[in-house]
Amino acid sequence: MSTEYDKLETETRESFGKGAARKLRAAGKVPGVLYGHGTEAQHLTVDAHALYLLVRRSNAIIDLQIDGKSQLALVKDVQRNPVLQGKPAIEHVDLVIVKKGEKVIVDVPVHIEGESAPGTIVNHEWTHLSVEVEALHIPDSLTVSVEGLEEGAHILAGDVELPKGATLLTDADALVAGIVTPAAPSLDEDEEAAEGETAEAADEQREAAAAE
Repeated sequence: MSTEYDKLETETRESFGKGAARKLRAAGKVPGVLYGHGTEAQHLTVDAHALYLLVRRSNAIIDLQIDGKSQLALVKDVQRNPVLQGKPAIEHVDLVIVKKGEKVIVDVPVHIEGESAPGTIVNHEWTHLSVEVEALHIPDSLTVSVEGLEEGAHILAGDVELPKGATLLTDADALVAGIVTPAAPSLDEDEEAAEGETAEAADEQREAAAAE
């Protein structure tokens, strides 16, 4: 087993249901399920904090330690509690068995780098691209440069460079990024802003007079 993948200790899960899941989470654990390659689904429990650190990047490959054996798995889905803030708040994780040489379908984030021409802005329309890629060579992200691009320039999904052997599944004509010039504020908007500032100043003067 390659040592380049982060290891994650697991425990076999034998208790099910909402009540059992709540007890696990209260103990700092996360319930999960591992499936794939025609095997029977395995119900597991993992440490919440360790899992949180590993899934901060998309499409993480993890070396699961199950009953003393190693199994590579792709993090397929992470269910989070939308209410909790500032905590890992992971409620469940789905993991898929992967093996060397096989391909998987994943959504890879698109990062924009560089600065477009002065006076223009970049509209980042398509933030992820769906690709089929070798399971053990999933890129963390795909990068496109907008350096120096003028108004009207655009980058399509088909323009994005993919890793060797990867296949784009997103429509090649999907707009990833477009360069535009922001519209100048209308005269009415300028007048409304000025009126708002005048009214605010008048309120401040009245408050000061009342304080005296």
